[in-house]
Amino acid sequence: MKPLYLMLSMFAIGLTSTAALAETASLSEAAALPNVSPANSELVNRGAYVARAADCMACHREDYSGGVAIETPMGDIYATNITPSKRYGIGNYTENDLKKALRKGRAPDHMIYPAMPYPSYHGMKDEDISALFAYLQTVPAIDEEPENKTDLPFPFNIRSLIFFWNIINLPAYETRDDLNPVQQRGEYLVNNLEHCGTCHTPRDSTMGADNSKYLSGAQLGNWYAPNITPDKSSGIGSWSENDIVTYLHTGELDQRAYAGGPMGEAVAHSTRYLTDEDLGAIASYLKVVPAIETQDTITEVDTASLPAPINASITHDLLAQDDYLTQAKAGVDSNSPEGLYLNVCASCHGVNGYAQPDAGYAPIVGLSSMRRKNPDTLINVIAHGVKGATNIRPNMPGFSEELSSEQIAAITNYVRVKFGGLQTSEVSAADVDSAMVVGSQKPFLIKYAGVLAIIGILVALMVLYFIIRAVLRSRRRP
Repeated sequence: MKPLYLMLSMFAIGLTSTAALAETASLSEAAALPNVSPANSELVNRGAYVARAADCMACHREDYSGGVAIETPMGDIYATNITPSKRYGIGNYTENDLKKALRKGRAPDHMIYPAMPYPSYHGMKDEDISALFAYLQTVPAIDEEPENKTDLPFPFNIRSLIFFWNIINLPAYETRDDLNPVQQRGEYLVNNLEHCGTCHTPRDSTMGADNSKYLSGAQLGNWYAPNITPDKSSGIGSWSENDIVTYLHTGELDQRAYAGGPMGEAVAHSTRYLTDEDLGAIASYLKVVPAIETQDTITEVDTASLPAPINASITHDLLAQDDYLTQAKAGVDSNSPEGLYLNVCASCHGVNGYAQPDAGYAPIVGLSSMRRKNPDTLINVIAHGVKGATNIRPNMPGFSEELSSEQIAAITNYVRVKFGGLQTSEVSAADVDSAMVVGSQKPFLIKYAGVLAIIGILVALMVLYFIIRAVLRSRRRP
């Protein structure tokens, strides 16, 4: 029962917590690209690679049947079936139909919600769309519609309004003219296929990208996509190009970062399949984007202050970890910060934070999420958990119903000092309450869109009434 208990208990930390992408063994090796076969044409095999580079599977699933919920401030938007099913998928699409969907957000019979990142795909090259179209014709047709359909509240359920959103937010495709060929390829991957800005660039009041803060970090509900500009105090300026390649390929960077949540999904479904040349191009480009310093600075990791592993083998031995945990709990007040960590978190992440990677639990020693000035991401992960990137990996449960704000604050402070190497951490219960509210806040225009739409309709009707009345009066005059 001990291994079963350990497998069921779960707690992950920070920007890069959880076992969302804890396929450590398989990710450390070059991932073979699925659906590529010598029997396929070169065009189809290229399309399979484009599908990976565009991360289609994160929303449409590995079989392209759709049904994944994309959480937005307007409500959940469900990805559609994009298999060649003629009834439920895109079997009736022409290549031009796919091009319009990808570049303009227009399906043959309706507008597409921008949860599908067509503002980024807007810049996709013709040859990549042609390859993707050829590939999608070869995947097995799933003659079933997704279990859930998008059903947004008024006025967001009026898809024709997206036309006006597109006028405001659909960008003209622009490229920098000061980049070398490798960086140009990286720019195309970052801005278009991988659509990194969809998560890492903040949104304005219309939910369009605020490109004045390009890649400087953005709140995604209870998750925060960090600053990935080359700023050294708040971004990834201290990472080398090789560090970036390693992280995108494996989902981790020893004692600095571990990919979880949406980033875990991106690595699991997309970046680990990219060629070394393309990963290097992304890294080269990210080093030359404008550095933007934000207030969410990161304390430089002090490796000397981090805990050392108990021994070289304990991270691979669940029973030994359980025995060591029992010893560690002895004599520790269960209500103290250390006691809370040992009782709630250590069965998965280990007494000293090195976890059990073989079982899919994330090591948390030295992670940048613990060294950030703003602890909100860490708090929200503890409170709300993180969904695993694949269905064969355990999810990170949330503890907001089990732990009080004071207890969550105590655990946050403990791990930031113990495993983040900070000198002090003074997160309070009030900070926890505030962080949990931040994740659920909506922009003003989104929150009151229904009321504003009704007011707009009433005002339009009143204006129309007075216009008609004025016209009728003018006709009655002699």
